[in-house]
Amino acid sequence: MMHLKRWITGLLLLPALIFILYRGGTLFAVLIALAGLAAMWEYFRIVYHAFPKTLPGAIPVLGLVMVPLLTGIAHVGRLDLVPGLLALNLILAGSLSLRYFGDDPRVLEIVQKQVQGVLYIPVLLVLLIPIRQAPQGFWLIFTLVFVVFAGDTLALYVGTFLGRHKLCPNISPKKTIEGSLGGLGGNLLAGLIMKLTVFTGVGWGQAVIFCLAVGAAGQIGDLFESQMKRASGIKDSGGILPGHGGMLDRIDALLFAGPVAYVLIVLL
Repeated sequence: MMHLKRWITGLLLLPALIFILYRGGTLFAVLIALAGLAAMWEYFRIVYHAFPKTLPGAIPVLGLVMVPLLTGIAHVGRLDLVPGLLALNLILAGSLSLRYFGDDPRVLEIVQKQVQGVLYIPVLLVLLIPIRQAPQGFWLIFTLVFVVFAGDTLALYVGTFLGRHKLCPNISPKKTIEGSLGGLGGNLLAGLIMKLTVFTGVGWGQAVIFCLAVGAAGQIGDLFESQMKRASGIKDSGGILPGHGGMLDRIDALLFAGPVAYVLIVLL
């Protein structure tokens, strides 16, 4: 039943996703901002799970505000402002923490988790924007999403039917080495399809390096989120996407794969 929900949700959302990737521009930036806000909300739910309900709400709210700000500066081509905005976020969060330290010294941990969240979600996510804005941007971003999602899907089914050896049992007991290898196979298959049909001028070696690097980064991103959920005792980051869990569950691989793809596109 879960697999059926997963496929129905994916097939219903796929046309809208492809349309937004194709249009790019402001519409794509809005998608990034909305996905980032949903993922940040879920991230705070995970990392602040054990904290009292009275935690200083202004600090997480500041983290949410950073999402549209970072998205906006990426959209207008000012990634050079990212370090300054990150510094400003730390300064403001640190200033807010001074008020609460006497009541609860754990406010410093609240600041640390907020700063980590801003680095983890919006900073990594907005790197998809310059990929889309690059020459052949639609095909680049489509290839990235295709490679990552194909790897996720193959990893799931190969692991389900053929998985025997645990990959990281302390973090994600259901993930297997066989599933991981199947995921890399899915990454390669999707990437090579794009190489043969769209990026015919790209060398085979470059294509293989791109697929494997992006695929491996995606798997690490998936495990990183699983690690956070296990530490907090939470199964899914949310329930916004039936069959997939939360937004963060859906984009966790893309968060790590996107920056790797960005660097490789610039280099290769």
